[in-house]
Amino acid sequence: MLDRPLDSRAPGDRRPSLRQAPVSSELIEPEGLTLTALLAALRRRRWVLILCALLFPVVAFIAAQNLTPRYTATTSLIYETQSYQGPVLQGTLLPESTTDAVIASQVEVIRSLSVMRRVARQFNLDDRPEFAWWLRDAERASTPWYRLREALAQRLSAVSPDLAELVAPKPVADTPPKERAEVQAAEEARDRLLVTVLRNSRVLQVQFTSEDPQLARDVANMVAQLYTDDQLEAKFNAVRRANDYLGGQVRDLRQELQQTEQQIAALRATSGLQRGQDREASIAADLLRKLNTDLTEMRNRQAIAEARLAAVRSGSGGDITALGASNLVQQRAILDAARARLQGLSSNLGDRHPDVARARTEVNDAQRAVAGETTRVVQVLQTEAAAAAASVRSLEAQLREQEAKVNQNQTAEIQINALERSAEALRSLLRQVLERSQLTASQSAIEKADARVLSVATLPGEPSFPKIPLFVAAAVVLGVLFGLLVIWFLEQADSTIRSGDEVRSALGLPNLALVPMLRRGLLGRHRVEDYVVRKPLSPFAESMRTLRAALWLGAEPPRVVVITAARPGEGKTTTSVALARSAAMNGERVLLIDCDVRQPSLGRVFRAEGAAGVTDLLLGQAVLERIIRRDHLSSLDYIPAGAAEIHSLGLFMSEAMAGLLDRVRRDYDLIVLDAPPALAMADARVVARLADATLLCVKWRDTPRSVVRNSLALLEDAHARVVGACLTQVDAKVHGRSGYADAEVYHPRYGGYFRE
Repeated sequence: MLDRPLDSRAPGDRRPSLRQAPVSSELIEPEGLTLTALLAALRRRRWVLILCALLFPVVAFIAAQNLTPRYTATTSLIYETQSYQGPVLQGTLLPESTTDAVIASQVEVIRSLSVMRRVARQFNLDDRPEFAWWLRDAERASTPWYRLREALAQRLSAVSPDLAELVAPKPVADTPPKERAEVQAAEEARDRLLVTVLRNSRVLQVQFTSEDPQLARDVANMVAQLYTDDQLEAKFNAVRRANDYLGGQVRDLRQELQQTEQQIAALRATSGLQRGQDREASIAADLLRKLNTDLTEMRNRQAIAEARLAAVRSGSGGDITALGASNLVQQRAILDAARARLQGLSSNLGDRHPDVARARTEVNDAQRAVAGETTRVVQVLQTEAAAAAASVRSLEAQLREQEAKVNQNQTAEIQINALERSAEALRSLLRQVLERSQLTASQSAIEKADARVLSVATLPGEPSFPKIPLFVAAAVVLGVLFGLLVIWFLEQADSTIRSGDEVRSALGLPNLALVPMLRRGLLGRHRVEDYVVRKPLSPFAESMRTLRAALWLGAEPPRVVVITAARPGEGKTTTSVALARSAAMNGERVLLIDCDVRQPSLGRVFRAEGAAGVTDLLLGQAVLERIIRRDHLSSLDYIPAGAAEIHSLGLFMSEAMAGLLDRVRRDYDLIVLDAPPALAMADARVVARLADATLLCVKWRDTPRSVVRNSLALLEDAHARVVGACLTQVDAKVHGRSGYADAEVYHPRYGGYFRE
């Protein structure tokens, strides 16, 4: 069918010219990790991904089941400062405005060590292994591993003390003193205490985590209760100190008033003066009384001014608002806002950011403004006190002048009047202090804490750790990611050739055919070499026809084809026999020559072991007509290897080998040479140089690319014309699911074209 006209030249002129090896084309780089390639890799390695996605959640579930559960109880507080409406209910202590800094300070107050020490003392946390590390360390001594190491160390101490010290377990730590144990248990409990502020609110959430759900609930509620009690106690202490101070003032004023009244009574008794003297004395007395009244009023003003000045200097600031201190309050609010903004910028941007520097400058300016406003208020109070003192001195001078005009007889009355004025001033001051004391005493009755409990903690129904569904979900994600990583590693570590695209990218050669693997169940009683004849419509036979068509459809169809491989076991002999038989069944005149002299295979395949072959011909011990044999299943002619010859390289390099090829060219359409592996045997390179084309067999997913490249380089160095490669022993089912482009030929849609 494929007969071609024979060349009419003389035999000596028909020796094929040695073909120059084609210039090795650059390797085709793969396209990279595309979505299609990724999906194909996942499809090929899907069981790895499935195994990781199932194994990780199972391990996570088992681990979560073995973890000690922890329970979290939550108590909610709201922080709101108490403000009293009206002057009657106004407290001694001014409430502090609520800012972010104040709320953050309250968080630290709740988590303070003093609070947690009382909690540890209340619940005996130093006797619980959960909070006492020394108890957990003592439990270590009861483990089998500890006893095993201890016993082993005792046995080794007699042999090698150094080795015994290395093997011996770490000694159990001693129990710390009671005070230190309580502090350490409190610190451990403080690490379990979490206080958070709800966003854009003044609500504080107190959360405590413990292995005992009841303990978690009790500790969370107790921490909230201690915090509110401490706030109320601090206010009561402040009010108590104010009451003590005002009470002392009242006692001193009453004692001084009593002494003054006693002096008045004594002067009246000794001088005999009574009320209601003559007119002149009455006028003088009226004038002196008026001066005393003015002096008393001015002294009251001086006392009030000095009291306000003392209050401002002491920091209490009781009457600052009355003196125009609203600016000071505004400046303090600006200072708090600047400090809060500086704190926020510092935590987000760092100390060296320009915005932080500007915010720090604003804080300094606000501090200077507050200091300046405070100085102004103090100056105003000092001026008022100085003016009152000057008025008092002026009135006292006038009083002394008036008293000088009064005769000596009226001296006692003047003294009495002076004492009465002093007594009246003391009475007025005593009334003011008593009013202040009553206001302070009334505040203690209505004082409340700045924080109150919104909701108490309840008994946790389920553990907060571990969250098994969350653990399993995270393990699934981690398993998928790990599976993808393993798939990527396997893909990168797999250096074999798995498809025709990889043949082109790794070798720069076209892939002429995919030869499927013939499993034993499919073969039955047939041999692999006979399958192409027994099953001519099978995919295996079609791959041989594809290979033959690829050779024939080239720009210069070869007549002498060498089939070799990089190493043994690649399926080159099976491919050679199957290709030759397939071509013979197509009507071509085909000759198959066994050039693998050291390990001949055609004699076994065709049951012609020990028959004369190509080596006998090249040695001149046989003629061509005697060594050509006919295949019993097809019209194929074949020449076995013949006698083993260790100097086969010299035979293939001889003129006899070239003459043999010249001679058979005239009689056959296709001559197939089954050559030995090209990587280790030089015979293959010599035979490939003499042939028209060389076909390289590569075992699918078995032969490393580096080995194939090395073999290809050796063939190209021998100026062999390597026209392509052939993937052999391809698993049709596995390759059909691989996602490669050439896996399409194994799709079930082509099943109607084949007959197994």
